[in-house]
Amino acid sequence: MAIRENFSYTDMDLWLNEKRVTEIECLVPDLTGVARGKILPRGKFTQERGMRIPEAVLGMTVTGNYPTEDAGYDRAISSTDRDMILKADPTTITMVPWATDPTAQVIHDCYFADGRLVDFAPRSVLRRVLKLYADKGWKPVVAPELEFYLTAKNIDPDLPLKAPVGRSGRAETSRQVYSIDAVNEFDPLFEDIYDYCELMGLDVDTLIHEIGAGQMEINFLHGEPLGLADKVFFFKRTLREAALKHDMYATFMAKPMAGEPGSAMHVHQSVVDANTGKNIFSAEDGSASPLFKHYIGGLQRYMPSAMAIVAPYVNSYRRIVRHTAAPINIQWGMDNRTVGFRVPESGVQDRRVENRIIGADANPYLALAVTLACGYLGMVDQLEPTPMTTDSAYDLKVELPQGLPEALQLLRGEDRLRSVLGERFIDVYAAIKDLEHQEFMTVISPWEREHLLLHV
Repeated sequence: MAIRENFSYTDMDLWLNEKRVTEIECLVPDLTGVARGKILPRGKFTQERGMRIPEAVLGMTVTGNYPTEDAGYDRAISSTDRDMILKADPTTITMVPWATDPTAQVIHDCYFADGRLVDFAPRSVLRRVLKLYADKGWKPVVAPELEFYLTAKNIDPDLPLKAPVGRSGRAETSRQVYSIDAVNEFDPLFEDIYDYCELMGLDVDTLIHEIGAGQMEINFLHGEPLGLADKVFFFKRTLREAALKHDMYATFMAKPMAGEPGSAMHVHQSVVDANTGKNIFSAEDGSASPLFKHYIGGLQRYMPSAMAIVAPYVNSYRRIVRHTAAPINIQWGMDNRTVGFRVPESGVQDRRVENRIIGADANPYLALAVTLACGYLGMVDQLEPTPMTTDSAYDLKVELPQGLPEALQLLRGEDRLRSVLGERFIDVYAAIKDLEHQEFMTVISPWEREHLLLHV
């Protein structure tokens, strides 16, 4: 479901007038999931006007740099720094709750001058995968669970992060998983978050305290993937703003603190028949259908090659460590949180699989696109899963890439994913991630100075 389902441009115009909006944030999610775009006065925001921003905005590293001398990147992105045309998606219009003056925000899609969607834009990649499902008469349903850390403000990046101080005047020093009192330490912040989310129509469900000090998880109600990706995109902005208001940071880094568990974006996923609404993962007798097994088979076959998309930064791989509440392999099991793909206990209509490999730092559009792509390929190619794991998968071998270079090599070499997600997207994305890794390798870490400076 979109933020405002079935909204047209006319509806959006009336809504803006009703809310007495004075300015509008015109947003484009880039490959990192960062909001790019422009802020317009209300009077300048019209369907006919449109907006333009450089195509290269979708081809930047997280540090704002651009790949050079990469053949695939050069083929995809014009060397003349041409513009993209932005068109608002009216269903995503919502208020900016933290703004002083009445301000709206709306997500835009990116188009080339000839009217085609920019194929390497994150929303376009997800739309491409969803069309494959629609062509089969299928509708995927997803429910993201997003983990994050609250931390004390830290303006010096050379210093480690610390848990924030709550209303007791003390920071957490022990594991408080599922503690209600630990969540209540930050009541004023979470009251603002819930108020913001309700005003924006983000349909958040439950809030829990996770394992790490200051680590929380927010769950979203299940729904249509593009709408849910929009909500996760909005929620990340909202949480950061609310945290700053309360003099702390909120981070979706996969592994922000040494000695603490990493943060994931677990995605529950199922598929229904577009005509009947029945869950195609269940057979008529209520048992798991062959398509369900094939979907899991697809996740197992292709997720290692998709790792660079769901674990997009050098930091992401610090989370994928044995016995740290994160999967290390592609095993699957019933109600087993040690595997990569967990099948929760559920009714016939609710049968689903939870992908536990995706990091909280992943772009939500790309993460949903690639996990659905893996399942789709499993169903159309009738891939069989391995036998179900009934014990701890932490005792089994590592089956996932252990770093970004290895993950990128697998991504570039997987033709089936390339065909589903798009050639140009893979070329642009891989080039950007290559450059990010090169930039990281120019930095000398405190560990190197501590252990190598005087010892080798």
